[in-house]
Amino acid sequence: MLKAKDIMTSDVVTIQPSALVSEAIGLMRQKKIHAIVVKSRAPEKAYGIVTEADIAYKVVARDSDPKALTVGDIMTKPCITVNPEMTVENVARLFANNHIHRAPVVKDDLLGIVSISDILQKGKWWQD
Repeated sequence: MLKAKDIMTSDVVTIQPSALVSEAIGLMRQKKIHAIVVKSRAPEKAYGIVTEADIAYKVVARDSDPKALTVGDIMTKPCITVNPEMTVENVARLFANNHIHRAPVVKDDLLGIVSISDILQKGKWWQD
């Protein structure tokens, strides 16, 4: 049975909560990604996440200046995380129940990120 660790992207882009939203937008464009994991300020603190939707709803729709807001101002925190041993079916169920499209994969440390696209593109569940 496929697990989150089997389909996750391990090259995760991260950003500090103190970074400007404009920096996050630049990183997302440069890396061609839809979300950035926000580093926790301390190991025991939760991770955050900033998605294109966060930027659209919390910056663009409010006509705010992305050079005047920090990532910490708009990020979703704490964000839902996935254990690397979680089955792909359970990840999909978690996403559906919480209306999310992606989540960091964490076990003591950040290991990767898994998304709906990973489930659809890398998951072999439909071939079994």
